[in-house]
Amino acid sequence: MDTSTPAAHRALVVDDEEPLARLVAGYLEREGFAVDLAFDGHSAIRLALERSPEVIVLDLGLPGMDGIEVCRRVRTFSDAYVVMLTARTEEIDTLIGLSVGADDYVTKPFRPRELVARITALLRRPRRASPTAVPALEPVAMTFGPLTIDPVGREIHLDGEPVALTRTEFDLLATLGSAPQRVFSRRALIAAVWGDEWVGDEHLVDVHLLHVRRKLSDTATEQRFVRTVRGVGYRMGTGG
Repeated sequence: MDTSTPAAHRALVVDDEEPLARLVAGYLEREGFAVDLAFDGHSAIRLALERSPEVIVLDLGLPGMDGIEVCRRVRTFSDAYVVMLTARTEEIDTLIGLSVGADDYVTKPFRPRELVARITALLRRPRRASPTAVPALEPVAMTFGPLTIDPVGREIHLDGEPVALTRTEFDLLATLGSAPQRVFSRRALIAAVWGDEWVGDEHLVDVHLLHVRRKLSDTATEQRFVRTVRGVGYRMGTGG
């Protein structure tokens, strides 16, 4: 379902429930999105390659190639925001989905307006931080022992080697690095990275930072870079 008129953003909606996919597409189109539809995993990957969407709404429970595998393959060539839809509420589904690069998840049944609001909040990134959130990122590299964060180039290097982070993972780490003496609550990190309007499970932050730690070879006991402050939130470590 594409339009010939220019649109501010392009979205790809992937769900084998065609009525639901078309419903979501309709809400997005009313917000000015150009929308493509796919009803299976192979079509989703092809359209993601051809149309370069900025955001992908992706059902986890696709027949054949499921949403996890689609997300994994899309992540090899696209940095689009991925919002995973799931009818299953088990935490393992969420953890698996986020581990392959999903930025957010919504559990069925959901309100289409809420889904659209969360998508538009994602697309407002990178955003200027509010006074209650976090200082603006400095346009200079930040160094924490063997770890370097480059906000301009959006690159991470550990011991001189590049580290591949998703957009959300990078934004969380860069936010922590921008104020290394500050302890950030989950809500403060959400405000800085997802936006003040975002609603959902704040433990989404924990999942993403768990993946950041793994990619930095950080451990829960050592915590060289991402440190947990019990009962409060997270702060940046010195790398020592």
